[in-house]
Amino acid sequence: MNSLVLHLRRLSLLGVSAAALCLAGFAQAQTATPPAPTSTSTPAKAMSRPTFLYVLRLAPTLHQDSGWTDRERGLVGAHFQYLKAATEAGQVLLAGRTNEPLDKTFGLVIFEADDEAAARRFMEGDPAVKAGVMLATLHPYGVALKR
Repeated sequence: MNSLVLHLRRLSLLGVSAAALCLAGFAQAQTATPPAPTSTSTPAKAMSRPTFLYVLRLAPTLHQDSGWTDRERGLVGAHFQYLKAATEAGQVLLAGRTNEPLDKTFGLVIFEADDEAAARRFMEGDPAVKAGVMLATLHPYGVALKR
């Protein structure tokens, strides 16, 4: 309200009618409701199942390029295909990794599951996690905003 008083004082030179118009506009702006969400917005409450996140880190033996074999590269490819299929099925909301050196990089997978046990099974079913190429930690996660 202090900004309103300051603004009204500045407008006092313009006369009472201008100040009244300003006050009416300010009051309307203060009581205006935010725009309705678009069809691409998904409030957290509207999500169908609980949301979880797993954080992935490469196994320490793979922190150097020299530690990689065709086996590890194949498992990372299978990991990608696993997440791609889950994304297409509507379970995975987001998956990706940071663009940092191998010893610093980490990945995130945000997904829905029926409960924590199902989320753990999904995470542990990831081919790279199952084979020990990537180490994963599971966290319950609440999506606050989604595009």
